[in-house]
Amino acid sequence: MPVITPYGRDNAVVLMGVALLMASVGVALGGGVGWGLGVGAMAVVGTTLWFFRDPERTIPAEGEQPGVILAPADGRIVEIRRVVEPEFLAGEAIQVSIFLSVLDVHVNRVPISGTVRLCRYVPGRFYAAFRPEASRQNEQMLIGIESPHGRLLFKQITGILARRIVCTLREGQAVRAGDRFGMMKFGSRIDILVPAEQTRLCVQEQMRVRAGQTIIGYLQPQETNAGQLHEGR
Repeated sequence: MPVITPYGRDNAVVLMGVALLMASVGVALGGGVGWGLGVGAMAVVGTTLWFFRDPERTIPAEGEQPGVILAPADGRIVEIRRVVEPEFLAGEAIQVSIFLSVLDVHVNRVPISGTVRLCRYVPGRFYAAFRPEASRQNEQMLIGIESPHGRLLFKQITGILARRIVCTLREGQAVRAGDRFGMMKFGSRIDILVPAEQTRLCVQEQMRVRAGQTIIGYLQPQETNAGQLHEGR
């Protein structure tokens, strides 16, 4: 039986209760209506188990090394672009945006080992998560990590359907790449922002990535890697 993530058990309990009620009414009514309610109940159970699944992942051995950036979510890379991030990174950055459809695993994982220095909720709108303006205007959770090789910022961003962000991280907390830390419920987006002159990327747009397994790139000490940037071309 699929393991349900603890981040979604509250929703799963409610949905399972709805399925049980549908099945009970179906048994009581019988006939075609009862059969239809029974099928509907099974569909609710199947959808719940699928969406809130939490598969085990084997973190690559390389992911334990300082500066290795792992994908924080399953999904498709919809955008890679240069931006200016004035607050946490204080300069030019590369933004890698991952879109999660309702079919993807929605449990999020820490992208890099280090210490959480920023964790802040920002209210906003609910544009479709694959649209560029979602990065700037949608409701989101900002998380900044300081690693031995520098800083990384990432954002849990809601979409049209995703209206709840779960994040268990706290400022000052030590984290390890690949650890689970939360989820976004239903279709959503995660943006990763890294210092432009310190980062070597190894992904490109339209690639599919897996949380805790796909290596996004490498964050390297600035004094030895100034100007080095590869965008998967």
